Amino acid sequence: MTPELTALTLAALLQVFQIALMAVPANLELGQGKTLGPRDRDRLGGDLRDQLSTRTARLHRAMSNHFEGLILFAVACVVLAIADKSSALTTACAYAYLLARVLYIPAYAFGWVPWRSLIWAIGYLATTLMLIAALT
Repeated sequence: MTPELTALTLAALLQVFQIALMAVPANLELGQGKTLGPRDRDRLGGDLRDQLSTRTARLHRAMSNHFEGLILFAVACVVLAIADKSSALTTACAYAYLLARVLYIPAYAFGWVPWRSLIWAIGYLATTLMLIAALT
């Protein structure tokens, strides 16, 4: 397995962790009556995300953001592996993405301004460089 695919696998496991990190407090805050049902807005008095505490809502947004970033990162990792374009640069970028995503969780949860955005930008730039490297 290429280093980029290893980083992708670790990023997917990080996503599994983020789901649990958000779901446990969300279920405690909202109760099973709301979280086990179909989550219809009219039955629940609005969107459940609006009923979460500030920190749990931030964890939810961080989790959703990682789903979005993970799509581009996965494309970059798979294209690099298929094209046999793995290099020291793409390996460094893959692990920079992974580190940025790990740091993004507390940065978002604790409202680190402007660090959250800078950490996000590092992961985004790393992914972009990987995609460009796949074309060269």
